Amino acid sequence: MKLVTIIGARPQIIKAAALSRAIRNHYANQIQEVIVHTGQHYDDNMSQVFFDELQIPRPAYNLHVGSASHGVQTTRMTEGIEALLIKEQPDYIVLYGDTNSTLAGAIAAAKIHVPIVHIEAGLRSFNKSMPEEINRIVCDHCSTLLFTPTKAGLENLKREGFSIDEGGPSTLRQAQDSGTAKPTIDNPKVYHCGDIMYDNSLYFADIAEEKTDIIKRLALSDQPYILATIHRDSNTDHPERLSAIFRSIIKLSEECQVVLPLHPRTAKLLKTNLDENLQKQIFSCQNIKLIPPVSFLEMIALERHAQLIMTDSGGVQKEAYFFKKPGIILRPETEWVEIVETGNAILADSDEMRIMQAWQHFKDNPPTVFPEIFGDGHAAEFMLEKILQVKQ
Repeated sequence: MKLVTIIGARPQIIKAAALSRAIRNHYANQIQEVIVHTGQHYDDNMSQVFFDELQIPRPAYNLHVGSASHGVQTTRMTEGIEALLIKEQPDYIVLYGDTNSTLAGAIAAAKIHVPIVHIEAGLRSFNKSMPEEINRIVCDHCSTLLFTPTKAGLENLKREGFSIDEGGPSTLRQAQDSGTAKPTIDNPKVYHCGDIMYDNSLYFADIAEEKTDIIKRLALSDQPYILATIHRDSNTDHPERLSAIFRSIIKLSEECQVVLPLHPRTAKLLKTNLDENLQKQIFSCQNIKLIPPVSFLEMIALERHAQLIMTDSGGVQKEAYFFKKPGIILRPETEWVEIVETGNAILADSDEMRIMQAWQHFKDNPPTVFPEIFGDGHAAEFMLEKILQVKQ
């Protein structure tokens, strides 16, 4: 069986590591994987280092799309992916998450009737002003096999009209397996399988401690610190929102060190979307460590040792939970509703007061209970087994 895997943004590269590892370790004689990199993230610090570090097979193809408007970028990727699918004739195309690469892959495959496997199906922020929300909805409704990481994702798909087998076991791996008809876009199969990123976090946690010295290098070994990441255009492209977040970071730095790996977009817009005085405060503050983008293993090490994590990244929200760290979410909503419902993360948006209140809450009430809501660390194997079963 042949799978074409589409990756483009760095979170997809990381997720693909789990599936590629499972193929290599358990299904090498049954599955051939062809990796296609769209080039959506083209900076070496944001892309190439992940292939090297996570031992992911080199992409067979790179579309070198690069940065562009949503329409231009998606069009270029759709055209390139369609040509490769016609050439490779795969049994399935594998799509991750909710990026423009995901959308392009879904459109290209659906139009020429290549079955789609969507990993991270069913996630909803219920905010269609987010491009990611549109991308994930379109991909779900074009897919043949949908693998959702959470029970909330399963319920979202059910509400949207997907058929879920109510007679199945009420276990983690609840699935719609009834009937003998082959799955199609009109008759897809839906599985609740756990989170593939949890597979990776468990696998690489100890490796990260051995392979990176970032904690020592940043002199953080005996220092409590907050880890922060900011990259969404809904924050970086709006001066008032970006300013509020950085005013909060300055206040937080009065109590605790703040480590901030700067996404290229954020680094660029700091100098245009923040006033001169705020810039001076940020760059002169000794308790704020602005560092270049970090590798996946370095990020894991930073997350494991942090006191608290504040982020607008969906993936980092989860990783905070995986490593039992409280989270402040710099967005008005999240697709990972479970981590908020458990009380281990707080939605603060870009509101300075809410950010500081969230910090005070977790400082006074550090969470101690993190229910197992993301599976057992073997989601990739489960997905591949189901893909093989359906194909037979």
